[in-house]
Amino acid sequence: MRIVSVNLGRPREVEYEGEIVLTSIFKTPVEGRVRVAHLNIDGDEQSDLTVHGGRDKAVYAYPSEHYPFWRKELPSAELPWGVFGENLTTEGLTEDHVAPGDRLRIGDVEFAITTPRLPCFKLGIRFGRPDIIKRFMRSLKSGFYLAVLREGTIGAGDPIELVPAEGDRVTIREIFSLFLPNPDRRIAKRASVLAGLPENWRERMRESL
Repeated sequence: MRIVSVNLGRPREVEYEGEIVLTSIFKTPVEGRVRVAHLNIDGDEQSDLTVHGGRDKAVYAYPSEHYPFWRKELPSAELPWGVFGENLTTEGLTEDHVAPGDRLRIGDVEFAITTPRLPCFKLGIRFGRPDIIKRFMRSLKSGFYLAVLREGTIGAGDPIELVPAEGDRVTIREIFSLFLPNPDRRIAKRASVLAGLPENWRERMRESL
């Protein structure tokens, strides 16, 4: 398991449906080592803190294993690392194998996995096609957000150590599936008491029940 690419971006203005929108979804791979702070990575900045960023969404990771799927799904699209807005493109970690509360140790940084990523209209801006949101949901290839437990530096090529959470583990893929039609109530019930899942998400699970 390792980091394939570290991708950063600052807010930029783009036109969307006749209006100017501020977005940070355009990420560019960077070389060398970068500092990870509790709320973001140096050189990166979230645009709308009501839906992105904060302690539970400080860093977004997306598996490199999904890129071949998207190249077949979107053969005319350019798909450089970071195109999904991820800060970390990873290898060896997928939504089937990680769960909220799992910890990742990378260099001298320690992260906690928190939630899957639910896409917003800005993903459509990045790809220039609004149907990408439905495609993203159906794919179950959500990536996952990370909270920063210990600050430090990281870089592309760094190995990743996975420390699974203790007790019941509900995978990121299982939690993401609850936002599709006909969700499994048994998964929602387990997720509603999952210590590693942020409280607002546990409340959503309880409401769904």
